[in-house]
Amino acid sequence: MSRLQQTDGLTEEQAELIKLVREFVDEQIIPVATQLEHKDEYPTDIVEGMKEMGIFGLMIPEEYGGLGESLLTYALCVEEIARGWMSVSGIINTHFIVAYMLLQHGTDEQKQRYLPKMATGEIRGAFSMSEPGCGSDVSGIKTKAVAGEGDEWTINGQKMWLTNGGSANLVAVLVKTDTGADSVYRNMTTFLIDKEPGFGQTAQGVTVPGKIEKMGYKGVDTTELVFEGHQTSTAQILGGVPGKGFYQMMDGVEVGRVNVAARACGLSRRAFELGIAYAQQRETFGKKIAEHQAVMFRLADMATKVEAAHQMMVKAARMKDKGERNDLEAGMAKYLASEYCAEVVEDSFRIHGGYGYSKEYEIERLYREAPMLLIGEGTADIQRMIIGRRLLEDYKLR
Repeated sequence: MSRLQQTDGLTEEQAELIKLVREFVDEQIIPVATQLEHKDEYPTDIVEGMKEMGIFGLMIPEEYGGLGESLLTYALCVEEIARGWMSVSGIINTHFIVAYMLLQHGTDEQKQRYLPKMATGEIRGAFSMSEPGCGSDVSGIKTKAVAGEGDEWTINGQKMWLTNGGSANLVAVLVKTDTGADSVYRNMTTFLIDKEPGFGQTAQGVTVPGKIEKMGYKGVDTTELVFEGHQTSTAQILGGVPGKGFYQMMDGVEVGRVNVAARACGLSRRAFELGIAYAQQRETFGKKIAEHQAVMFRLADMATKVEAAHQMMVKAARMKDKGERNDLEAGMAKYLASEYCAEVVEDSFRIHGGYGYSKEYEIERLYREAPMLLIGEGTADIQRMIIGRRLLEDYKLR
């Protein structure tokens, strides 16, 4: 067990669960991750193993068949999984956000319908806000749901950057709806879209064109989602009432940012482990490179960043678990952890020298994965805007 990223105050049950996940990562993920990643192959066996462990229902209450764990426990498990292969943590991240949104905002009927099957992994979730032309500008979305007769709605538009867009069979989608509100944000609604896993036409009026090719973050599918006259009903509106979608999505993204911070913590710890191990094996000028002061200083910087990011992530998760507002802390955790992760991975890459550029070494994969964390769940600059606005609220001159 690493001295870094220890978490004080865990119960015996939490510690045992995290230990179980760590063993699963060491035995089932790390040995195959690089091979699967280079082939861009979906990790089917790993996913089946996570289903058996109950990972897909980690935060779903026991009444719906889940484990009923806290956000902190979930984040610590994600940290371990991302240490093995960040793409695997992405498979459960969007699923978890949809389950959280259902728990917080869904009708009783929606909870009963979806959550028990989400807990087992039979139903797998994805969510979608972004579109090809708007990126972080959520107010600029154009996909629209138009009300028809009775409870009928018709959706047309194109969504972008869906993690698990192909493998999921439930997608929470943010669209525009004309509710007559003055604010653009109160004219948005979240619809729950049932579809078949796969590509092509996956439901009436719903098409998943195919996987988007990426420089890293492989294995997990990232897709578009196209609506052409998709027919749905008011019963599929999250919470049953239009006009609340933006705020529901922001609530989900807030816990998602804790998740991204956890993924960055796991990835950076793996990069540190690889770097410090290699530094004690490689020799130059008659001694191990770890004994060269330049490399030793680099290792010291890496370890400090790994530890600092972990503690900030833990604080943000614990605040949410206590029911406190944590948008500032979640934004800080996501920003710091993702920036530090990129720096730690690059330092480990530099320690590996020419071998770090070879696909034979694991650090090459990590070097391509780290940049995604700088832009996922809101770019670093968006995080700084969120942090800055919240600080001006708290420190407003009176």
